Amino acid sequence: MTSPTFTGYPSEVRDRLDGDARQILSRYPETRSALMPLLHLVQSEDGYVSPAGIAFCADTLGLSRANVSAVATFYSQYKRRPNGKYTVGICTNTLCAVMGGDAIFERLSERLGIHHDETTEGGEITLEQIECNAACDYAPVMMINWEFFDNQTPESALAVVDAILEGQDITPTRGPDKVPSFQEMERVLAGFEDGLADQGNAGGAPTMAGLTLSRENGWTAPAVDPNTISTEDAAGQPEPEAAEQAGIDPVGEEGSSAERQETTEADSDPETVAAPAEAEDTDAEKPTTEAGAAAAADEEDES
Repeated sequence: MTSPTFTGYPSEVRDRLDGDARQILSRYPETRSALMPLLHLVQSEDGYVSPAGIAFCADTLGLSRANVSAVATFYSQYKRRPNGKYTVGICTNTLCAVMGGDAIFERLSERLGIHHDETTEGGEITLEQIECNAACDYAPVMMINWEFFDNQTPESALAVVDAILEGQDITPTRGPDKVPSFQEMERVLAGFEDGLADQGNAGGAPTMAGLTLSRENGWTAPAVDPNTISTEDAAGQPEPEAAEQAGIDPVGEEGSSAERQETTEADSDPETVAAPAEAEDTDAEKPTTEAGAAAAADEEDES
């Protein structure tokens, strides 16, 4: 029985993806480094990393499909089955969890009838438990297609999800005026700007608290005198020569283990350490435990 031939993308889609891929590859001296943005590109086309997408990435970079699949299955942002239009991720890492993240996830899971990494029957939402979103100052946090929804409660999160199910646009706490679709966001992650970077707020009061406090108190970082910047290392060597000496110079600061005082002959003269065979003979003559000493004494008495 002959296996069906895998044809990949239709020609018009392939031509478009080839053009995008050329732009992506132009950013990387090593073409293999373009694999991750290319995987985002095919997700922007298919809504997940499809078999056609795997083949496209492999053909474009001269890799095996197994190599591409290995990367696609390692990172959780790459989906191996169709994703929802909106990925609703609830942070359940430590701080968000104790602030209510677990309760939010449970409420949404009950409302949608799905659990982690599952998608609603109509394809509107994929629900996820996610790790830290680097927004602990707004805990608990919900992210939808990687846009922030801060200081959530089960009720506020449920209202956002209901709006999605009703087909309404949703607006994040920070970021663009509306949340893009999963496939639109994937194109951004592939490296193609959507022109929305300057919309909305970036950092709110909790995030900017340290900056505000420093400005109120006139705190500034120490000034740097450009005349004191040297291209030589601390020993006065030009940097290339210093690099050649790496691993030769002493290491460790005062008080570190590298500054331990010499306490045995072997510390100052490694040649004083007996060879393995000699060490075994020496050890055999000198019992090292009370039990060993007692056994040696018994042997002497018997003789």
